[in-house]
Amino acid sequence: MVKKILAKFEVSYLQALDEEGNADQQLMPKLSEKEMLRLYEMMVLVRAFDDKAFSLQRQGRIGTYLQIKGQEAAQVGSAMALKDDDWLFPMYRSAGALIARKHPMHLILAYYGGDERSLKAPEGINNFPICIAVGTQTLHAAGSAIASSLKNEKSVSLVYLGDGATSKEDCMSAMNFAGVFKAPVIFLVENNQYAISVPRKTQTASETIAQKAIAFGFEGIQIDGNDIFGVYGAVKNAVEKARAGKGPTFIECFTYRLGDHSTSDDAARYRLREEVAEWQKKDPLLRLEKFLSNQKLLTIAKKEEILEKAKEKVEEAVEAYEAMEPPAKDDFFKFMFKEMPEQLKEQHDEFMRSHL
Repeated sequence: MVKKILAKFEVSYLQALDEEGNADQQLMPKLSEKEMLRLYEMMVLVRAFDDKAFSLQRQGRIGTYLQIKGQEAAQVGSAMALKDDDWLFPMYRSAGALIARKHPMHLILAYYGGDERSLKAPEGINNFPICIAVGTQTLHAAGSAIASSLKNEKSVSLVYLGDGATSKEDCMSAMNFAGVFKAPVIFLVENNQYAISVPRKTQTASETIAQKAIAFGFEGIQIDGNDIFGVYGAVKNAVEKARAGKGPTFIECFTYRLGDHSTSDDAARYRLREEVAEWQKKDPLLRLEKFLSNQKLLTIAKKEEILEKAKEKVEEAVEAYEAMEPPAKDDFFKFMFKEMPEQLKEQHDEFMRSHL
């Protein structure tokens, strides 16, 4: 006998703030005017940092850098929906999320300048180090969330990944374990339309990225990733659900990277100018500015003041980064084990003798 099991699966789409800055009040999260301005200020700070970091790379003052421009709403809106004792798992393009999570900007610059010491999170903030290997951070996030459940803690894990990472085996395994154990984890995909230079339509045949969650037994939703209120609200709901023991959520932020994949890439080789121009009209920062102006919360003078303060903070971070003392030569021996085993100690001593 062949038994057919029919079920209807749907992926919802959320947009609270449209491209003209008009808000759907029924979908708006509960935010005070002060909180709305705080989101805007953070987005401006992240944009100012991003512009400066790009400039520093071109001047040879940091190494390869991956721009955030166009994806600020997805990162700031999600990171600011967390508590300090929640866990954040960044990818290589998550500088904006780290800034929103109180990671000092001069240390983020130091990371892109090649200093691994910079990835140590501030005291009391649970930020994991930036992950370069595509998709592997999803396993860390799922594992951390399962551990939190076993320890009866209320912390939630949020992991950032790109649309390309959802085709990796690591991501599939992480989502499977998260679904089975109802782990308090949020998979946040920044679908910026390109997996490096491969367009999303040739990277996966799924109609949406969000629907991939269905196979693993939990909710997947797609949101306008350039709508910071939609992002904040969706992540806030997912966090509350996870904290209540109701399992994981998969959130696809439909967005666009306005810059190249990295400072070693030339996106003009595989993207049309007309496509980029269309997405520039959907700039998440401009959208929020329109809303705040319509609400009489942002004047031209206030906008200029916020931008100037952001630039000052970024310049202070640059000075602090370039004033950092270089790391000790033998640092890479010290942090592999809690107590250095004898074999490693021998290598350490030999290294120090030859590098005096």
